Amino acid sequence: MEKRDIFLYGTSAFTASTLMVLLYRYLNRRRKNVYETRKLVNSYLMFHYGNPSEVLAFDFGPKDAIDFPVRCAEMCTMYLEKDIPSTAIDIGCAVGRSTFELARHCQDVVGIDYSKMFIDSCNDLKMYGKLHYQVTTEGCLYSEHDAIVDESIDRRRVSFLCGDACNLPSDLGQFGCVLAANLICRLQNPYSFLERLPSLVVPGGIVVLTCPFTWLKEFTPKALWLGGYKDSSGNPVNSFDTIKRYLERDFELLETKDMPFFIRETARKNQWSVAQTSIWKRHKAL
Repeated sequence: MEKRDIFLYGTSAFTASTLMVLLYRYLNRRRKNVYETRKLVNSYLMFHYGNPSEVLAFDFGPKDAIDFPVRCAEMCTMYLEKDIPSTAIDIGCAVGRSTFELARHCQDVVGIDYSKMFIDSCNDLKMYGKLHYQVTTEGCLYSEHDAIVDESIDRRRVSFLCGDACNLPSDLGQFGCVLAANLICRLQNPYSFLERLPSLVVPGGIVVLTCPFTWLKEFTPKALWLGGYKDSSGNPVNSFDTIKRYLERDFELLETKDMPFFIRETARKNQWSVAQTSIWKRHKAL
């Protein structure tokens, strides 16, 4: 065997082994992805579609934190002007409640999420209008529930895609409204998402961002956090200040507000959080 043949053989073997390693790492990461588990899908179905008595069994609980996905959609439609295209995209749509709610007012709505299991649930809800699921009450005990899309919503207006918010398809087009609810602090590279936003929104269109800024290294490398750390001079860096710096060139900040949300884990253990919400309007062409 000539040296050239040995080199080519060695290169092919190296390439194949490298691809196998990369594939293993990808599949292993996919398996470890918390958003690809039935338990979390069920939890989010309750978060999105559960009625108040299912989500919160106690009268003294924070009832104003329920129906967060509905309130997000209402924030969008509140600011969407009549002369702007009646189209919307819900990036990080999870199991789709906000996407469906946006279809009450928009003619064409796209929901996109990185989790295949989330998108599969969305498509089942689009096709059948409801989806059965279980949630834990205590230990190995669980209760049965149905996620139901309101019959008054035209589900034909909605479509769902599996995709990466940090690397969105180039042919998505532009929308009158972009919603990204509790997404930014779960992205691998939130800067790339912020840089893409202007190209997704028509002039005069709006962006609604909500985020509790719960940065974690397992989702976002610390070097890519928008805030939650001190800079080289020892000054604290705030996530929203970074967002403003990236968006203010192309958008006008219309409003900021705090929005509570409530995620049921068991009958007695739950998450109560507060997302900072900001509404932005894309500058119109001169």
